Order: sequence, then C-alpha cells, then structure tokens
Amino acid sequence: MKVQTVVLRAMDGRLKWYQAAEILGISDRQMRRWRRRYDQRGYDGLFDRRRQHQPSPQRVPLETVRQVLTLYRERYFDCKVLPALS
Repeated sequence: MKVQTVVLRAMDGRLKWYQAAEILGISDRQMRRWRRRYDQRGYDGLFDRRRQHQPSPQRVPLETVRQVLTLYRERYFDCKVLPALS
C-alpha cells in the first residue's frame, strides 16, 4: 500500500492513526509528528521538507478530496472503476 493511500485513509477516518503507523512500519511517535504537521499545515505538511518539494500547481484542494472520499464511501460504495482494456 502506498504511503499516500494510508495517510488518506487515516485522514478520512477509515484507519486509526496508530494503525496507519503499523502499516507504514514507523513508530507511533513519528506518526504523531506527521499528524501534528498535518493538523498545522494540511496535506502539504507531510512532504519531505529536506528536498524543498514544491507542490504541483494542478493539485486538488484537500477539502475537495475529502468530499470525494465521503461521497465514494457513503453514496457510491457499490461503484467500482475498472481499468480500460487496451
């Protein structure tokens, strides 16, 4: 599972933060640091600050991601996206 997927599930409430830490193989303390940075700066706070990573200008706002996840979980739970056959 990708780190982004695990963190999004924790933000969405489908996973507890300590469960996300176990999945990612990091300590509870490190996950608390990530959560604090997420609470303070949003999703951008989770980027590696050593690399001076600049977020993409095409990024979808976090609130829109939350709305889509909520709709997918509550209203469109039976809708599955199938890969296109080439």
